[in-house]
Amino acid sequence: MLDLKRIRTDFDTVARKLSDRGVASETLNELKNLDVKRRDLIVKSEELKAQRNVASAAIAQAKRNKEDATDKIAEMQQVSADIKAIDKELADTDDAVNTILVGLPNTPADDVPVGVDENDNIEVRRWGTAQNFNFDVKAHWDLGEDLNILDWERGSKVTGSRFLFYKGLGARLERAIYNFMLDEHAKEGYTEMIPPYMVNHDSMFGTGQYPKFKEDTFELAESDYVLIPTAEVPLTNYYRGEIIEGKDTPVYFTAMSPSFRSEAGSAGRDTRGLIRLHQFHKVEMVKFAKPESSYDELEKMVDNAENILQKLELPYRVITLCTGDMGFSAAKTYDLEVWMPAQNTYREISSCSNCEDFQARRAQIRYRDEADGKVKLLHTLNGSGLAVGRTVAAILENYQNEDGSVTIPKILRSYMGGADILK
Repeated sequence: MLDLKRIRTDFDTVARKLSDRGVASETLNELKNLDVKRRDLIVKSEELKAQRNVASAAIAQAKRNKEDATDKIAEMQQVSADIKAIDKELADTDDAVNTILVGLPNTPADDVPVGVDENDNIEVRRWGTAQNFNFDVKAHWDLGEDLNILDWERGSKVTGSRFLFYKGLGARLERAIYNFMLDEHAKEGYTEMIPPYMVNHDSMFGTGQYPKFKEDTFELAESDYVLIPTAEVPLTNYYRGEIIEGKDTPVYFTAMSPSFRSEAGSAGRDTRGLIRLHQFHKVEMVKFAKPESSYDELEKMVDNAENILQKLELPYRVITLCTGDMGFSAAKTYDLEVWMPAQNTYREISSCSNCEDFQARRAQIRYRDEADGKVKLLHTLNGSGLAVGRTVAAILENYQNEDGSVTIPKILRSYMGGADILK
């Protein structure tokens, strides 16, 4: 959530940055006018309460002097009625201010490219070379079916579309991938966590999914519980409402968890394969850092995700997302896109973001600065390290052989009981 004081004191800058993110100027002007009205009402309420206090003292003195206080009492009753009406108007104005404020996205960092959609993203670098196959490559969904390791038909029967069964070595490959990722992140200083797979609405608000993106989630009926769309939510909310010591930062967490997404608005997109499922595994990285070091931590997080792809020897590229393509809570985002031969394109496999103090303000995640003893908001960061199903898809397509078999990346073979090929 943005700081209302910042909006008030630096309105033009905030308005320009939010305009780059598609926020209408009318929305910001309405917020500005409501804020002025709110502060005027606070002044009026305080003035009337001071007037009531004076009148109350005068009434008390009149009664002690056995004087008639009828007029003063009537005056105080009118003042009390006026206060009640103003406080009601103030509460309604506060609600209107808050409704707009919680719906505003984060402001982009100064070096984020301005753009409308993914076509305006900026490529930063590439790693690896796409293999030239001398045979017709198969899509990962066909390879999975042919190898009898992915069962879409029964997944659809048991649950519905965009669900599947992993079978045999397919299940083992998925498990090998996320165990490998967790081991690598542990080496890099992340504390491994097993978070709850359900969170409450306050947690969803804290990371920015609620109230704006409720339609993207699976809620449990008649409860305060939501199936997590990513481990970012429970991991970031770990310190919700707490103050940690500045000397203990930065804090690194990692976790493998299922992710549950309704994929609202994605009808017709990626209906086949492992790219866009309602349930999938993901290894998440979350960091809590001081403001002055958070962008260094973002670069390190991207390095951590790249390390996984490099050790798997999968070609990829890193792009900086433009203002129109970033997530709601992010101030800056790098996407890692892996090469998918069957589609002849790069597809997102990781997204690493610095949310600055946007989530921390919503969730009140703070630290005590050892330099001056003051309590300040932390910066929160999150990134995929990586999306596991998409990694399976990338391995199947990039490591496929002409006979329909798939070679297992060297780094994973010890996790696969020594198996070196799927056939």
